[in-house]
Amino acid sequence: MTEDEVLSEFRAAGALLEGHFLLSSGRHSAHYLQCARVLMNPNRAGRLAVALASALPRELRSRIDKVVSPAMGGIIIGHEMGRALQVDAIFVERPTGTFELRRGFDIQPGERILMVEDVVTTGLSSREAISAVEGAGGKVVGICSLVDRSGGQVEFDIPYHALVSLSFPTYAEDELPDDLAAVPVEKPGSRKKP
Repeated sequence: MTEDEVLSEFRAAGALLEGHFLLSSGRHSAHYLQCARVLMNPNRAGRLAVALASALPRELRSRIDKVVSPAMGGIIIGHEMGRALQVDAIFVERPTGTFELRRGFDIQPGERILMVEDVVTTGLSSREAISAVEGAGGKVVGICSLVDRSGGQVEFDIPYHALVSLSFPTYAEDELPDDLAAVPVEKPGSRKKP
């Protein structure tokens, strides 16, 4: 699937939004990708997951024992990636602010994990989820996401692959351009900021 085809899927689902958005990372942007909306259609979610799984190097695909995703945003694409890779898919969640395994999910010592996200902007959530997986005894062998919102700037110590890389500008609170600051801010993500 080409980058244009991926963005067409987002547009068709009404998932490419414009306005003033406070991202989960704490940064502001004039653009927001509402992955929950693009993934609400099971056929579309499956197509995107198959495309993402196909984009992973064969040697990485063959080493994956389980898919883990951070809740909320990564759950659907993580589940579909598990289906595409024919492995179990579980998720970590933050009931008290720190990612942890719940719901009877477990990771066996040394189990090779693919971390699957919907969107990566700074990599903070991914790093926090990786810590939870490693704390449970797993070994994260790769990370993937539908969208790399950093435009290729985010770096991890393990292989990272995204279906599409975008570089919509993001801003700290004190860096907002006047035209963006004039637009009321929306917080469309699932993670609450204090």
